[in-house]
Amino acid sequence: MKTQKFNALNYLASLNVDVMRLGLAPIAEFLENLGNPQTAYHTILVAGTNGKGSTATMIASILQSSGYRVGLYTSPHLLDVRERIMVKNRIISRDDLNRLIAYIATKKRKPLTYFEFLTAAAFIYFRQKKIDIAVLEVGLGGRLDATNICRPIVSIITNIALEHTAELGRTLDSITREKAGIIKKRGICVTAAKQTKVLDALESICRQRNAKLYRLGSEIEITKQKYSSFADYRGLYGKISGLDIALRGEHQLANCALAIASCEIGAKKGFVIDESAVRRGLKNVKLPARMENICSRPLFVLDGAHNPAGISALCRAIKNEYSYRKLILIFSSLTDKDFRRMLEKIAPMADEIILAPLKAARAEDPDNIKKILNKMGRRATVTQNVAQAVIKAFSRAKNDDLICATGSLYLAGEIKQRFPKNSFL
Repeated sequence: MKTQKFNALNYLASLNVDVMRLGLAPIAEFLENLGNPQTAYHTILVAGTNGKGSTATMIASILQSSGYRVGLYTSPHLLDVRERIMVKNRIISRDDLNRLIAYIATKKRKPLTYFEFLTAAAFIYFRQKKIDIAVLEVGLGGRLDATNICRPIVSIITNIALEHTAELGRTLDSITREKAGIIKKRGICVTAAKQTKVLDALESICRQRNAKLYRLGSEIEITKQKYSSFADYRGLYGKISGLDIALRGEHQLANCALAIASCEIGAKKGFVIDESAVRRGLKNVKLPARMENICSRPLFVLDGAHNPAGISALCRAIKNEYSYRKLILIFSSLTDKDFRRMLEKIAPMADEIILAPLKAARAEDPDNIKKILNKMGRRATVTQNVAQAVIKAFSRAKNDDLICATGSLYLAGEIKQRFPKNSFL
């Protein structure tokens, strides 16, 4: 009888992607038994409410443009879990992922969660690939997140807003202290946070840990040039003018500044990064579902914003960067997200609203979302699935209209899976 081949995806699915565990002890013990693979290379750790994936991807792109072997670990994925683990801008192969998950399954002595499994796989894979540096996106919070087992050369906190209050606390101060757990003793932190309470907390924590804190708007500055799409950066050790940033939206300026500042710090740690590499890295960076234009006539923008702060940034971008006759909104959300506040921000901009159920276990019922919109005086159409929502939006749209799908990265993933290679006909 043939032995059934191990299937990493089936095994990971059995762990339940929605189970979260805050605590470093299980993964720390497991990695120690494997010789702590996360210490075989340098790391940069990126936490925050929004912009983590964009910032991490820009850093990786700059470092790769400088000739380094870079590992990138992000979450969640859109189509394939392998997207979360990349080396030199290539996702891990199916065979390598299968092998790693099977290896971890046989080596673990205590249960690991879905995220802990993938984090351990990334650390091991990066060591096997002999990378120079890994850029790691924090999954949840910071202090007790599995990625925080490493000691980064720089810790980034993009911004902070109320999120995951059940796990991180119900105040900005408590959430800040959880995310600030990635700041190490005598370490370096870079942040684009603006709130006084948040900055006061970060400054206090950095003083306690004898760590340096660099802030956007103070030690770091970035401005958009008038009448152009280019940006000027003033950083810790120099200036760069006329930057061409591939990722759209004014909110990406802050992420860009954090990425460059992190690379400046990396340069002081021995990484050779020149201005031309910074320019190439920012111009060539690609990240799906971040104000991604996936169709031009009509314009179809796909954005993974899934909290009020992210939706606010998207709304500003829609107002400032697009001209259109009518806005058709496709919206879906997970039930544990603050979709009410998201709708309060974006629904008034929409001429038509189309709702769709997600396949995710934590998906919010679109009929419940419709009731909330009705109370706001906004009408909405509920469809049977995401594909039907997209088809309906295109049937309603003229060439000079704007279709925007947002509210969840799960929505973005379903759209890209259902309509590969922009096949919207």
